[in-house]
Amino acid sequence: MPKKYDQDLREHAVRMVLDKRAADGCSQRVAMDAVGASLGIAPATIRNWMPRPGEEPAATGAAKPRESLEEENRRLRRELAETRRANEILKKASAFFAAELDRPTTR
Repeated sequence: MPKKYDQDLREHAVRMVLDKRAADGCSQRVAMDAVGASLGIAPATIRNWMPRPGEEPAATGAAKPRESLEEENRRLRRELAETRRANEILKKASAFFAAELDRPTTR
Protein backbone atom coordinates (compact mmCIF):
# COMPACT_ATOMS: atom_id res chain seq x y z
CA MET A 1 0.00 0.00 0.00
CA PRO A 2 1.59 3.32 -0.99
CA LYS A 3 2.20 5.90 1.71
CA LYS A 4 0.26 9.13 1.56
CA TYR A 5 2.22 12.30 2.16
CA ASP A 6 0.51 15.56 2.98
CA GLN A 7 0.97 18.60 0.74
CA ASP A 8 3.11 20.45 3.30
CA LEU A 9 5.66 17.63 3.40
CA ARG A 10 5.74 17.49 -0.41
CA GLU A 11 6.35 21.23 -0.70
CA HIS A 12 8.97 21.09 2.06
CA ALA A 13 10.84 18.28 0.29
CA VAL A 14 10.78 20.14 -3.04
CA ARG A 15 12.05 23.32 -1.36
CA MET A 16 14.83 21.33 0.33
CA VAL A 17 15.91 19.85 -3.02
CA LEU A 18 15.91 23.24 -4.73
CA ASP A 19 17.79 24.86 -1.82
CA LYS A 20 20.38 22.06 -1.75
CA ARG A 21 20.97 22.40 -5.49
CA ALA A 22 21.39 26.17 -5.16
CA ALA A 23 23.66 25.97 -2.12
CA ASP A 24 25.87 23.03 -3.10
CA GLY A 25 25.69 23.30 -6.87
CA CYS A 26 25.00 19.59 -7.10
CA SER A 27 22.79 17.74 -9.54
CA GLN A 28 19.09 17.26 -8.93
CA ARG A 29 19.65 13.52 -8.50
CA VAL A 30 22.23 14.01 -5.73
CA ALA A 31 20.00 16.56 -4.01
CA MET A 32 16.97 14.23 -4.17
CA ASP A 33 19.03 11.35 -2.76
CA ALA A 34 20.23 13.48 0.17
CA VAL A 35 16.80 14.94 0.93
CA GLY A 36 15.14 11.55 0.57
CA ALA A 37 17.60 10.01 3.01
CA SER A 38 17.09 12.79 5.55
CA LEU A 39 13.27 12.66 5.33
CA GLY A 40 12.92 8.91 4.89
CA ILE A 41 11.28 9.25 1.47
CA ALA A 42 12.32 7.43 -1.67
CA PRO A 43 14.13 9.74 -4.15
CA ALA A 44 11.84 8.49 -6.94
CA THR A 45 8.84 9.75 -4.96
CA ILE A 46 10.44 13.17 -4.56
CA ARG A 47 11.23 13.21 -8.28
CA ASN A 48 7.51 12.85 -9.00
CA TRP A 49 6.83 15.91 -6.87
CA MET A 50 9.42 18.09 -8.59
CA PRO A 51 8.11 20.73 -11.01
CA ARG A 52 8.53 19.92 -14.68
CA PRO A 53 10.92 22.03 -16.77
CA GLY A 54 9.28 25.35 -17.48
CA GLU A 55 6.94 25.10 -14.49
CA GLU A 56 7.34 27.20 -11.40
CA PRO A 57 7.47 25.33 -8.08
CA ALA A 58 4.38 25.70 -5.94
CA ALA A 59 4.90 28.79 -3.83
CA THR A 60 3.35 28.76 -0.39
CA GLY A 61 5.56 31.37 1.25
CA ALA A 62 7.33 34.42 -0.04
CA ALA A 63 8.92 33.98 -3.43
CA LYS A 64 12.71 33.85 -3.49
CA PRO A 65 14.18 36.93 -5.17
CA ARG A 66 16.03 36.25 -8.38
CA GLU A 67 19.78 36.50 -8.12
CA SER A 68 21.26 39.75 -9.29
CA LEU A 69 23.33 39.99 -12.42
CA GLU A 70 26.52 40.44 -10.40
CA GLU A 71 25.85 37.29 -8.39
CA GLU A 72 25.03 35.37 -11.55
CA ASN A 73 28.24 36.62 -13.19
CA ARG A 74 30.31 35.54 -10.18
CA ARG A 75 28.67 32.13 -10.16
CA LEU A 76 29.19 31.67 -13.90
CA ARG A 77 32.83 32.79 -13.66
CA ARG A 78 33.45 30.22 -10.91
CA GLU A 79 31.83 27.51 -13.04
CA LEU A 80 33.91 28.55 -16.05
CA ALA A 81 37.14 28.47 -14.05
CA GLU A 82 36.27 25.03 -12.67
CA THR A 83 35.47 23.75 -16.16
CA ARG A 84 38.75 25.09 -17.52
CA ARG A 85 40.68 23.38 -14.71
CA ALA A 86 38.88 20.12 -15.42
CA ASN A 87 39.68 20.45 -19.15
CA GLU A 88 43.38 20.96 -18.39
CA ILE A 89 43.42 17.87 -16.19
CA LEU A 90 41.70 15.84 -18.90
CA LYS A 91 44.13 17.07 -21.56
CA LYS A 92 47.12 16.08 -19.43
CA ALA A 93 45.59 12.70 -18.65
CA SER A 94 44.82 11.98 -22.29
CA ALA A 95 48.38 12.97 -23.30
CA PHE A 96 49.78 10.68 -20.60
CA PHE A 97 47.71 7.70 -21.71
CA ALA A 98 48.40 8.38 -25.38
CA ALA A 99 52.12 8.30 -24.60
CA GLU A 100 51.61 4.99 -22.77
CA LEU A 101 50.03 3.51 -25.89
CA ASP A 102 52.94 4.65 -28.09
CA ARG A 103 55.64 3.01 -25.95
CA PRO A 104 56.92 -0.32 -27.24
CA THR A 105 56.19 -3.28 -25.04
CA THR A 106 58.58 -6.17 -24.46
CA ARG A 107 57.06 -9.61 -24.34
